[in-house]
Amino acid sequence: MSGWLEEFWIVLCHSSRTQLAIASGLFFFVGILLMGQVFVGSLELHGPLAALTGVVREKLMHRYDKAAWAALASFGLLAVKTYRKDRRHLLGA
Repeated sequence: MSGWLEEFWIVLCHSSRTQLAIASGLFFFVGILLMGQVFVGSLELHGPLAALTGVVREKLMHRYDKAAWAALASFGLLAVKTYRKDRRHLLGA
């Protein structure tokens, strides 16, 4: 069982594209969530719409949350694709 784990780490250590895809996914996930917190946190409706501020904030944060998960998933798929390509290149499998 440790053979496949060792193979995984060897390929991952030699695959800079896979490492970059994983790092980018994490960076964009956190970045989009923080950006959403900053933009939505400063949102305040005035007048008769002031009661809807909380609802609008929740809806907008939900959209930022979905965008962050989509970015993480797409970079994850890219990491899998580059890992497979580099595995074939390095190990000839």
